[in-house]
Amino acid sequence: MTSPDKLIVLTAGGTGGHVFPAEALAAELLGRGRRLALITDRRGQAYGGTLGQLTTHRISAGGIAGRGLGARLSAIGALGFGILQARALLRHLGPAAVVGFGGYASVPAMLAGSFRGIPTILHEQNAVLGRANRLLAARASVIATSFTEVTHIADAHRGKVIRTGMPVRPSIIAQRDQGWSAIGENGPIRLLVLGGSQGARALSEVVPAALAALPEGLRRRLVLSQQCRPEDLDAVAQSYRETDIEVTLESFFHDVPERLAAAHLVIARSGASTVAELTALGRPSILVPYPHAIDDHQTANARALEQAGGAWLIPQPVFTAASLATRLTTLLSEPDSLTRAAASARAAGVPDAAIRLADLVDRLAFGNSEVVS
Repeated sequence: MTSPDKLIVLTAGGTGGHVFPAEALAAELLGRGRRLALITDRRGQAYGGTLGQLTTHRISAGGIAGRGLGARLSAIGALGFGILQARALLRHLGPAAVVGFGGYASVPAMLAGSFRGIPTILHEQNAVLGRANRLLAARASVIATSFTEVTHIADAHRGKVIRTGMPVRPSIIAQRDQGWSAIGENGPIRLLVLGGSQGARALSEVVPAALAALPEGLRRRLVLSQQCRPEDLDAVAQSYRETDIEVTLESFFHDVPERLAAAHLVIARSGASTVAELTALGRPSILVPYPHAIDDHQTANARALEQAGGAWLIPQPVFTAASLATRLTTLLSEPDSLTRAAASARAAGVPDAAIRLADLVDRLAFGNSEVVS
């Protein structure tokens, strides 16, 4: 049995989808008195929040998917050098476990950990196993998943899979007791539009035109919060000036948990963090997957929530002002459907995912290494 005072290494990088669950797990483990360190690549910016409190080590890494031959060769060289760096670093740190959250920044430390016989836990946020995680799956001790069904996991590795769910920020969980409020007969209808880190322009172009096309009786009741790219704010504001809609536009909402908790309906991309937050709070949504995501994982995420009854998926090619206006008119005129979707979304959530993942880390690092799902 490994001494509980030994270090646990987290390794993550890239988009918020990788960083947010690492942040949530770090908060949970620190609350248990665990010692943590973070390994990421040299390209990453300094982290804030809980991750910013950790001793951080930067090593070489590089992405391979979707790149030309020359760039791939360079990335392979960077990964190889990063593995050597990570092996030396782990030899010095002597961690009890290494937990990776995907992205090529996590590859060197995860491989180095497995080469040294250190327990390794791979966390997959999406309903499709990511490219970097596919590379690591054969050597990982455990594959922790957010969704019940995850594609691109080889049959030989299915025995390693444990569903922990997707850890979300404590500030989201703090809003969970605020249940979904049904739309009153003549009361306000609170909409929240979240663009995500990529591709928000499609929402900025379509949503204002769709809301302007709603029947006047519905349109006058709308209370809208919409996230836009900074360069789109002026144009979107102009689109709303001739409507009767109460609008708040920002490039970044610092109070997303509160706005999400207050929303009757959310229109958003379907990144893993967004879907997890929607299900943690039980908020119905219209999901428009980012169409250029590698392996189209956002569509898989959205489809899983739609099949659970908690969302409506609209692919971007058919996400038009007319199609959205039609869908909104139907949903807002029949609020019982939103009530059912809110309940279904909440039932699909794993609000204690950070606790489950931390329990898994503790078992593997400090308890019986034969983890059973």
